Amino acid sequence: LKPCSPPRPRRISASHRACLISRYNFIYAKERLEAETCLRRFICDLETVQRIIYTAVVESFRAAKMAFWKVKINVKDTLTICHKGGPSSLEVAVLDYIACHKDLYDVCCSVREVLCAMNKNPKIPCAGQVDFGVISCLIRELCCLAFSMQTLIPPLDISFGIDGECFNKSMYYRSFDSDFTAPFVAYHVWPALIECGTVVVKGEVVTKK
Repeated sequence: LKPCSPPRPRRISASHRACLISRYNFIYAKERLEAETCLRRFICDLETVQRIIYTAVVESFRAAKMAFWKVKINVKDTLTICHKGGPSSLEVAVLDYIACHKDLYDVCCSVREVLCAMNKNPKIPCAGQVDFGVISCLIRELCCLAFSMQTLIPPLDISFGIDGECFNKSMYYRSFDSDFTAPFVAYHVWPALIECGTVVVKGEVVTKK
């Protein structure tokens, strides 16, 4: 960490936020499907493949947020020494510093954590049998994106979905192979993106009776 290195002024956050949301949409529209294609070489069942990718998203955000929390503590300790303003301005300075110095984040460590968590996940039928490293590029992108989203005020996060929950049309789209009359979520394909509890980008689920 470079002590007292002046952070850039609070960036045009609306623009930065829009770029991160756009990136999330791009990963969903393109890189998610590429990851599906990679996994389908080893797993025939589409539901299992989609559950694996959904788990990868959830675990990537979890690992990135934990890493961000650790980096933030270290940066705050360093900037406190030379910071002249109050607590709120220190918070902004810390977030700007982290956003400026992306090399503070050891994304490779997060990717390893995600792969380890997926291999131990009891909800994935083939955990421990398939090398989830084939989608490590997707996991890396998700970790980097999730980490950057924590530098926003307020931060962006993903929804927490539970199989069997009631379908919420304000939070999710139904997948093409859903039963459109079913009121319950069979499983999640992609999480919604939220900001302070408000849905920014809808996720995708499969509904079945």
